[in-house]
Amino acid sequence: MNDTAALLVIVDAANVVGSVPDGWWRDRRGAAERLRDRLAADGLPGRTGPVEIVLVVEGAARGVESVPGVRVDPAPGSGDDRVVTLVAGAGDGRPVLVVTADRELRRRVTSLGAEVTGPRTVRP
Repeated sequence: MNDTAALLVIVDAANVVGSVPDGWWRDRRGAAERLRDRLAADGLPGRTGPVEIVLVVEGAARGVESVPGVRVDPAPGSGDDRVVTLVAGAGDGRPVLVVTADRELRRRVTSLGAEVTGPRTVRP
């Protein structure tokens, strides 16, 4: 593992936003923007060292823009498939952490060497 590379944090926006029944379904784009803004302000709580945060959005949230500290990656189809593609393309030895509770996605990315954590890591 490359200890000098920034940790790549890939956040499954739909799964994280959907983990709390707070009315997000009435404004999916707004919910993704609030998550993006929280990530930009707080980073990844509990982690030290450099991180690169990528927020994968899909569906109605595809119009969400990147901001300093968070790159938004709109999935052309399935958000899960886009997360897997990003993990696979991260490069040998780069540490990758995927934020999701989706069991199948967790299985897919851990088979590629990524670590996984749940939505509570980035939700208040």
